[in-house]
Amino acid sequence: MSIAVVFDSAGTLLKTVRSVIDINKRTLLDDSVETTTLTFDDYDRILVLLNIGSTELMQAESSKLLSAYLTENEISFGISCGRKILDADIVGKILYTDEKCLVSDMQTVIKSCRETVTKEAELFAMNVGLIVNLRKRDIEFAIAAAGHPFPGVREMISELHKKGIAAYIASGDRTAKLELVADKIGIPRNRVHGVSTPVIKAQVVTNLKSEYDVVVMVGDGINDLSAMKSADVAVLSIQQSGIRPDILYKQADYTVKDIREVVKILDDLSSKQTN
Repeated sequence: MSIAVVFDSAGTLLKTVRSVIDINKRTLLDDSVETTTLTFDDYDRILVLLNIGSTELMQAESSKLLSAYLTENEISFGISCGRKILDADIVGKILYTDEKCLVSDMQTVIKSCRETVTKEAELFAMNVGLIVNLRKRDIEFAIAAAGHPFPGVREMISELHKKGIAAYIASGDRTAKLELVADKIGIPRNRVHGVSTPVIKAQVVTNLKSEYDVVVMVGDGINDLSAMKSADVAVLSIQQSGIRPDILYKQADYTVKDIREVVKILDDLSSKQTN
């Protein structure tokens, strides 16, 4: 029996630290905020990732409008999460014309995120992004998120591969970041699907079902729900602290507190299929 397992990244394979600033109030939110949940709280919110490194943003003129900086430097973006299917041009128009969000807002969240994550790990990957509101036609939140693998992740992936189980990543994070993570934990780059919206994650799972007998989805947030529904087996990871909607627990066939428990689940699945 052939098995594939698809992992979300942030909060599932990676312990993630986030820093979020409310642009209207110029205040940092509680560090336990889940950005996908924040996005899903309003039907018109879209989470986008900026295709730029945090170091570059830290060197930019802090008083400049972020929209002007993005335009002048031709910074592109990817839609990571949202409840609407829409044209990226609509999101782009908001990003490149917004008149509230400053470069300094991005610098604030980057600095805050770095200060927290460096207490936990020397090596980490960082994403920067924004939540735009289509109804209000502005940028509501600026975000920095950094993650490092949970203990034993590399060993878990190696064990899965030795058992002949194919491991994939499907995540809303930037592809460039995910490829670095994949290199570190031993997943081939051709099995990495970056900037994956909930719809794309579900499609990745559906496509794999034509290649494997059983496809397992492992995620931790509401943006993984569609993929969990599409999978043969859904696993909810609650290793990352935070509040999750009840629908995730109801959809999950298994709930794990340590990502390494996935190995035992897959062993049991193999035994059931064999018997």
